Amino acid sequence: MWREMKINGIHHCSMKCTTAELPDVRRFYCDALGLPVVHEWPEGIMLDTGRGLLEVFTNGPGSHETGAIRHIAFAVDDAAACAETVRKAGYQVFLGPKAISEPYHAIVAFCYGPLGEQVEFFQTI
Repeated sequence: MWREMKINGIHHCSMKCTTAELPDVRRFYCDALGLPVVHEWPEGIMLDTGRGLLEVFTNGPGSHETGAIRHIAFAVDDAAACAETVRKAGYQVFLGPKAISEPYHAIVAFCYGPLGEQVEFFQTI
């Protein structure tokens, strides 16, 4: 018999990096984007996005690979300001900021993070 269940939201997203890449991860997510570290251990960090957690860790065999997750989207008040901040920090902004109308009315901007991940800044208008 199936139990009734309820999903209460996403607790965290996780990404893998190498030990050598972890300082770049911290520089991008903590220094450039201002995300606070809520937990840290020798193999990784857990960051607070304000609406969920982002875990980045180095333990385990092999290097990181691109998986099914296409991008991480952060809800922001000013997508253009976020794009300019990461551009000034030396990261590539490859789309936007630009207005979209489908499936939402928003301003979006995308950049590449330190692991090659796509990061979206999503401003509802």
